[in-house]
Amino acid sequence: MPSPFPGMNPYLEQDDIWHDFHERLIPYVSEVIVPQVRPGYIVKLDEHVYIHERSAAEREFLGRADVGVARGDLPLPSRQATQVLEAPVQGRIPVAVDVERLSFVEIRDRRDRQLVTVLELLSPSNKRPGADREQYLAKRRQLLAGNVHLVEIDLLRGGPRMPLEDLPDCDYCIMVSRIEKRPDVGIWPIRLRERLPVIPIPLRAPDADARLDLQEAVNHLYDAAGYEDYIYTGAPQPPLHPDDASWSRQFLPSLPQPGAPS
Repeated sequence: MPSPFPGMNPYLEQDDIWHDFHERLIPYVSEVIVPQVRPGYIVKLDEHVYIHERSAAEREFLGRADVGVARGDLPLPSRQATQVLEAPVQGRIPVAVDVERLSFVEIRDRRDRQLVTVLELLSPSNKRPGADREQYLAKRRQLLAGNVHLVEIDLLRGGPRMPLEDLPDCDYCIMVSRIEKRPDVGIWPIRLRERLPVIPIPLRAPDADARLDLQEAVNHLYDAAGYEDYIYTGAPQPPLHPDDASWSRQFLPSLPQPGAPS
C-alpha cells in the first residue's frame, strides 16, 4: 500500500531510516528517467564519499567474538583434538573514521558523454553545519558556475536550507536550475500537508524535459521497502509542530505485534 500521508512522510526523516530511503530513491529515479531520455542520453549513478574523522571521545569500537575451542566436527590438522590457545589479553580496535556514501544521478549526452544534468537528494549530512555541508556546497557552486543543469531535492525539514534567495517559508523544497536561466531558478516550496509535485528534469535544447513524480516515487518506495512495518516505532526528526503532530496521527497505521500473524 502507498504511504498514508498525502505528501512527504515525515517518519522517513529519522537518521536510522533516511540513508536507506536515500539509497533506494536515487536508483528508482534513474529507472523512471531512463525510458524518457533514451537513446539520446545516458543516465548514470555516482556517489559522494564523506569521511568523518572522529575525536578520541567519539570513537566507536569494533569487537570480535572471543576465541574458543575448535569444534569437534571441524577438520583438524591431526587426529588428536587440539585446544586453541587464547591470548592473555582481549582488546578492541578503535574506529577513527566513519565513511558515508550518498548516491546522485547524472544525465550525460550519449554522443559526447558530456554531463548535462545532475540530480541531488539532500541528506542530513549536507544540511548540518560542518565539513560535509561545505564539501557539498563547493560541488554545488561548481555545477552552478558550469554548463550543467542542477535539480536539488530537499525532503528534510531539519537543518538550514541551501543558499537560495527569495525562498518562501516551507517544509520541503525543490530547486531546478537551468543553464539558460541562471541566476534565476525554479522553486517548488512544499508544506507537509501538500502532495509532492511532478518536477521537470531539464535536458539539452531542443529536447523536452523528462518528468519526475516525487509523490509516486515516495509511495512506491514506501511499499517496496516495507517501511510501514517499522518506521512508526520512532518519531520524525526534528519533532513535528504540535498542530502537525496532531494532524499526522490520523495517518498512522496500527502496527502488528511481534510474532502475530500478518
